[in-house]
Amino acid sequence: MNIFHKVVDFYRDPEYFSEVRRIAVPIIIQQLMFSGLNLLGVVFVGQKGDASVAAVGLAGQIAFLLNLVHFGIISGAAMFTAQFWGRQDIPNLRRVLGLCLILAITASFIFFALAQLFPSQILRIYSKDAAVIELGTNYIRAFSWTFLFFAITFSYALVMRSTGDVKTPTTISVGALLISTFFSYSLIFGKFGLPELGIQGAALAAVIARALECMTLLSVIYWKKSPVAASFRELTKFDKDFISRVIKPMLPVMLNELLWALGITTYNIIYGRMGITSYAAINIVSTIEQVAFVLFIGIANATSVLVGNSIGAGKEERAYIYAGRSLGLGVVGGVVIGIILQFVKMPILSLYNVSPEVIENAGHIINIVSFFLWVRVTNMTTVIGILRAGGDTRFSLFLDGIIIWLVGVPMAYLGATVLHFPVYFVYLCAMSEEAAKWILGINRYFSRKWINNLAAQVESV
Repeated sequence: MNIFHKVVDFYRDPEYFSEVRRIAVPIIIQQLMFSGLNLLGVVFVGQKGDASVAAVGLAGQIAFLLNLVHFGIISGAAMFTAQFWGRQDIPNLRRVLGLCLILAITASFIFFALAQLFPSQILRIYSKDAAVIELGTNYIRAFSWTFLFFAITFSYALVMRSTGDVKTPTTISVGALLISTFFSYSLIFGKFGLPELGIQGAALAAVIARALECMTLLSVIYWKKSPVAASFRELTKFDKDFISRVIKPMLPVMLNELLWALGITTYNIIYGRMGITSYAAINIVSTIEQVAFVLFIGIANATSVLVGNSIGAGKEERAYIYAGRSLGLGVVGGVVIGIILQFVKMPILSLYNVSPEVIENAGHIINIVSFFLWVRVTNMTTVIGILRAGGDTRFSLFLDGIIIWLVGVPMAYLGATVLHFPVYFVYLCAMSEEAAKWILGINRYFSRKWINNLAAQVESV
């Protein structure tokens, strides 16, 4: 009974829940719309058969890699912007945004060039199926135009979150997703007088939506004179000393995302080489996973802002307590959502026009997702919401970027190529990574070694 009262007292803080709700709810709405409409998009593509689902999934790996590179750059920058906002240091916040934009746009141009010049060569890394490669090649050439817009949108949106303005980018993003879904349906199946383009229609719809999203967000930012509405001079007003002090803590984050992305890509290479049915099942489950993680993405991002703002304001004990509360919410929420997944998995899977083998494999994978969900949620909150917000980027790099190569990838490779497990057992092998991360991450939280005031280190630059 004593423990129960302690837990109740630990969560008896209306300010924490008010702040989490203020930041997390718009992010949750955005993620729910994104995940739900993405799920619907895969259902649309699924009407074209296993090869189309696999092709879009494989082509999406290039975009997935870029998104993680962007996330590494921008979340690394957000460590600083959250703390600068806590100190109300707008000039330095804008300088970091400018540095973030330069890095993100450069990455987008590199990936765009690769997608335009070597699409088939890249897709052959994942699959040897000629039909899948042909469909995926055409798809990624069209879809890669979104890379150029996304670098700008994502940079501004994530830094805006650091200032507590979550509603503006969320509203615009949701509008873009609705436009993308409408045009995707219309162009895939030739509805409303538009041509029937198959999966090429989905790519074209994404380009239209991303372009509109980028232009609308920039217009609103500068019209409302947001804290991130910096002039070109303000965005580029930094010297070598400033760059060095900001980039040094950011590099482990970027390397973290790169190594983790390559690890996930290796998983997908392993799944892809197991055949179309195996990879189609993985691609279907990944869209369902996105929906399951919606609530926790919001909590993790809200935790990052609250922890970063608290450390920047010199309130380290509050940062520690807020982080602990979010970890507890993640455990309980992960268990509950995992149970719900078991009830809804078959009704959702029945929407896909794919082979019975794909459905069976996907069902088994969802069972594993349900069991490990609370572990993965805790890990996500630890890395994104706590370690990075606290500037503990080196340990975050080890936890998120190295463990996957030491544990997860070798286990998945062993399961697929040596033991010849079915795809769902190979997926279970990959989850060994999450178990290792959980043990190390929880210990790091209790050590308090992750609390570092980055803003104080660069405020004099």
